[in-house]
Amino acid sequence: MMKMKKKLIMLLAVLACMSASAQVKFGAKVGLDLTNFWGKHAGHKMALNYQAGLMMEYQFSNLFAVAPEVVFASQGNGERSLYEEGWVGEEPSSKTMISFQTNYINVPVMLKYYATPAFSIDFGPQVGFNVYSKYTIKGPDNKYVTNNKKYTKAVDFGLGLGATYNLTDNAFVQARYTLGLTNVFKDDFNESKNGNIQLSIGYRF
Repeated sequence: MMKMKKKLIMLLAVLACMSASAQVKFGAKVGLDLTNFWGKHAGHKMALNYQAGLMMEYQFSNLFAVAPEVVFASQGNGERSLYEEGWVGEEPSSKTMISFQTNYINVPVMLKYYATPAFSIDFGPQVGFNVYSKYTIKGPDNKYVTNNKKYTKAVDFGLGLGATYNLTDNAFVQARYTLGLTNVFKDDFNESKNGNIQLSIGYRF
């Protein structure tokens, strides 16, 4: 019985030490994104977009942490002419431009390796949930915007790689590239995947 109590006390002591060494912080981040599509049929022109959301960081050692996020992100590609797009049935004109935009709730889960106490390399998977999609056609005299959600997939998977620099114990700056792994559109003949360069600032509470 005494041995059992000693083992239990030792286990509680180990758990207490682990809890003391671990740090959990919550925060918010906002930033600008350069987004495009990549793939066989993609239009590669970049578009300036944005992202904003909440994050948590659980640092379970001096070197490693895990940081899940919930981020609203506007993604898509920049304008290009219908002539470049090669649409059938449209009058080809370099002055008639088309662009796609899809808004996601992205949930990345990043594993962070702290190379120094202030600098980490971040890598991890991301799942995105399509909230709204549209495409815009702009001509010399008019503009046409339509809901495109029924033609785009509801879920998007990707991988993120980047870095975080802690300016203070709470404030940080972050850079990341997220590579989409699934086609954006339901049409299997349109191989277009998301690409996203993110530059953001954030604050942990």
